[in-house]
Amino acid sequence: MSEEDTLLRFPTDFPIKIMGERRLSPDGGDDFARAMVELVRRHAPDFRSETAEMRASRNGNYLSVTCVVRATSKAQLDALYREITAHPWVKMAL
Repeated sequence: MSEEDTLLRFPTDFPIKIMGERRLSPDGGDDFARAMVELVRRHAPDFRSETAEMRASRNGNYLSVTCVVRATSKAQLDALYREITAHPWVKMAL
């Protein structure tokens, strides 16, 4: 198998869903969402933050942030997932 043993063909649009506890900021935004978008942009600089989709849990305690990145390699996705899952606010990433 080519491209570092993956079935994906690069470049490709790749959705990443990140879930964690909501962290409301004084300005009315969500610090969890901001932190995740910033993290994604470190690995995918062309990611447009306004395209991130957010959904709060039923009780509003948790937030899922879905970012579709233009992935250029398996190494890029691996590094992104490693950083996401190492973040203390993240409960799960798909």
